[in-house]
Amino acid sequence: MRRFLRFLKRIWILNFVRRLYMASKYFNVKYLQIVKWGFTSNEDTNFTYKLKDDNIICLAQTIAFVTKKQYSEILGYINEAESNEELKQHIILTTSNSKENRFADKEILFGRRLGWYAFARAIKPRVIIETGVEKGLGSVLLCAAIEKNTKEGYPGRYFGTEINPDAGYLLTGKYREFGQVLYGDSITSLLNFTDNIDLFINDSDHSSEYEYDEYVTIKSLLNEGTIILGDNSHSTNKLSQFSLENNRHFIFFKENPLNHWYPGGGIGISFNER
Repeated sequence: MRRFLRFLKRIWILNFVRRLYMASKYFNVKYLQIVKWGFTSNEDTNFTYKLKDDNIICLAQTIAFVTKKQYSEILGYINEAESNEELKQHIILTTSNSKENRFADKEILFGRRLGWYAFARAIKPRVIIETGVEKGLGSVLLCAAIEKNTKEGYPGRYFGTEINPDAGYLLTGKYREFGQVLYGDSITSLLNFTDNIDLFINDSDHSSEYEYDEYVTIKSLLNEGTIILGDNSHSTNKLSQFSLENNRHFIFFKENPLNHWYPGGGIGISFNER
């Protein structure tokens, strides 16, 4: 076999074909996943998927490091969210009754939002803000975390910002008791906000300039323990930049979807030592 490979390498065109085949093996599975997704999924934006098991482990380790909690505690929160059948049934029922039903998949998959939930459970925030609600999958997941925290004696409140008046339809029922959507331009809503923020999640307009403007706008509302999560940090360095400018730590978690063509996004995390 080694002699044969040395022979191929001496002939340029054969070596060229061999190298192309070697490189294509990294992507051929993705092409098959794209075809499968085309037949089995209705989504065309904000794709949902499970994370690989080893990726979940990395996510839990990352959050444990930032929050100074035990890995087992953080993993427990992640499993808690994934096994919340009441929440999943709420999402399925509410989606089936909405005009967006034709764009939704039946299986409820949270991806990196499991990290949002685990952060909310770990630090017990009094105020959570998520900019960019879309249908409200993150909204109800975070409100479910607040519900759990409240039962443990740590009440909190969720605020989502959203420019689309039809967005946020999942935030109904008992989850509406723990949060609300502020409709209008996100920056305008943040400028009118006066409470200190314990957990801030940027997921609105994904232009780098707008993202950075959100961080600057909330700067006066941050406290020493505030954690900022950037949903656009796989595409821009703005949360990293803001962290450097304000003497905050920054790390990035890269998600690795299971059996999905999308390469995954991630979570940028800006924090101070706890």
